[in-house]
Amino acid sequence: MAKIMAVVNLTPDSFFAPSRVRAREAGERVRALLDAGADVIDLGAVSTRPGAAPVSLWAEWRRLAPAVRVWDRAVPLSVDTTRAEIVRRVHACTGPFWVNDISAGEDDPAMLETVGRLGLTYVAMHKRGGPQTMDAQTDYPDGVVPALVAYFTEFARKAGRAGIRDWILDPGLGFAKTAAQNWEILEKLEALRIFGRPILIGAADKRFTGGDTEKANRLALEHGADILRVHDVPAAVRTILQTAA
Repeated sequence: MAKIMAVVNLTPDSFFAPSRVRAREAGERVRALLDAGADVIDLGAVSTRPGAAPVSLWAEWRRLAPAVRVWDRAVPLSVDTTRAEIVRRVHACTGPFWVNDISAGEDDPAMLETVGRLGLTYVAMHKRGGPQTMDAQTDYPDGVVPALVAYFTEFARKAGRAGIRDWILDPGLGFAKTAAQNWEILEKLEALRIFGRPILIGAADKRFTGGDTEKANRLALEHGADILRVHDVPAAVRTILQTAA
């Protein structure tokens, strides 16, 4: 049965407004998401929507710290960050957690070594560019799926060298991909199973879904997704049960 990663954004500007909470409200939101069926909570303190402004390390930690300093270690935690220093600080507060890195270690040269040294689970996502430039980097001469296979082939080598044993593959829907490319990835998701890693799909409320996240989630599950990253946990639970029936 597929697992559910529920999004909690400690940001004022994440693209999906209902996912935004203040740090002092995070505990209540987390409990509600777990009660609804979430398996892991993904805390984010930096918006990565197209056009989002950069956020300093200080600002990212200021948003995260109040939540992680009081985090119940029995609650599975993922933190959406590209910074190794944030990983070190969160680990000092909570112990083991998942690192959800949209840059797969490319934005911070210390990230992979840090994750390997701490023995953490790592979500590696494919993207090109950043929030200001990614919409202009959707040209894949040999096709988007072969590009993903080549990218994760190289990432697997880097992860091995860094000592990362437990990593999850995220093809990065919406990050330097057109709507057609996003749907193609979902329809050909089996091509990414060659790595023998769990596949995470984050389609929740992205532009290409046209407001129908569950259509994308159903397609992902039919083609081998293992984890759905979502805003609407009850809807994802229903989709998983319907697809498994």
